[in-house]
Amino acid sequence: MEAIEIIAQCIGIVAMLFNILSYQGKSQKAVITMQLFGASLFAINFLMLGATVGGLLNILGAIRAFVFIFKEKLKTDRLPWFIVFVSLYIAVYILNFTLFGKEVTLFNLIIELLPVIGMTALNIGYRLKNAADVRRLGMVSSPAWLIYNIAAGSWGAIICETLTLISIFVGILRHDKKIT
Repeated sequence: MEAIEIIAQCIGIVAMLFNILSYQGKSQKAVITMQLFGASLFAINFLMLGATVGGLLNILGAIRAFVFIFKEKLKTDRLPWFIVFVSLYIAVYILNFTLFGKEVTLFNLIIELLPVIGMTALNIGYRLKNAADVRRLGMVSSPAWLIYNIAAGSWGAIICETLTLISIFVGILRHDKKIT
């Protein structure tokens, strides 16, 4: 393994920690802030490893998180923000098969769509009012990314999404389900 790959993997581990721990935040802003750091680091990680689409989607994820941290000021609950981000995710999907030269097969078309679905689900969660909503939509996003990562053979990302799902479940039990 070359030095650049080792550095990239270390950055990916730190990114993974931010993403996993994000679901333990009590407020929506805390969840989103942790995900901003995770997405930023995963963008660097993927780009260092030559995974352009993963890098681009994570750059968009970091931008999305930053915008939604300031949701009251920027009025991100409005439909135009949602349309802009989803359009950008779709553009990355299309560029994957055109500019980046991914082979067009039924399998690739489906698998490459999963992270777009994941990004869209969290975008919906960010527009809503509380951390519980983000966690619930994480139950769409995380499995979509997990399936994509399994198909891509990315073990670090598989572990991240597996642990993220566990973290979401713990967050739901701790914060969303009242035990009487």
